[in-house]
Amino acid sequence: MSAETSAAPGRFTRWRLQFRAWRGTRPFWAGLFMMIGGVPIMYFPYAHLTIGQLTVRMSTTAGAGSLIIGVLLVVLGISLWFQKHIRTFAGVAAILLALVSLPVSNFGGFVVGFLFGMIGGAMAIAWVPGTPPEPQAEQSTDGQGGAPESAVTDLTKADGATAHFEAGGGPEEPNDMSETSPANGANGRHSVG
Repeated sequence: MSAETSAAPGRFTRWRLQFRAWRGTRPFWAGLFMMIGGVPIMYFPYAHLTIGQLTVRMSTTAGAGSLIIGVLLVVLGISLWFQKHIRTFAGVAAILLALVSLPVSNFGGFVVGFLFGMIGGAMAIAWVPGTPPEPQAEQSTDGQGGAPESAVTDLTKADGATAHFEAGGGPEEPNDMSETSPANGANGRHSVG
């Protein structure tokens, strides 16, 4: 490549940015964890481990139940990607399926599938769609340091006593209890409010 090569994004960069935007609008990681949790739950009951001349079968009597639990976790993970409004149902269902996989499927796929299913379900329940950012207000440069107009007020009255102002700009009630102490006689014992 030469130094004059343009910095225009390629096809891969465009796809990566589109995928990143799509992933940010849905509980992507929750669905991925559910799918990862479903794979060991449905695989281990049908796996055969060969050590030298010894073949170990890990199949259980509830092999069909393990297959159903694993497939349901994978389907819930995929549906969570494409239908984000079912996140609460999918999360609760994934947690229940992960719990059921403990006695049914070799301790939940040797605890790996159980943990991924539980974490994915919890992430799905906790996920909330984001809100778009609000536009920033323009700051004024009329010598007040960019403070809002209601924040800059005159804190002295005509007789020299100080007045307290609320954020809305108006004076507070005279029985404000925020600066009370026994020394100034307004400790709140005799006020009704």
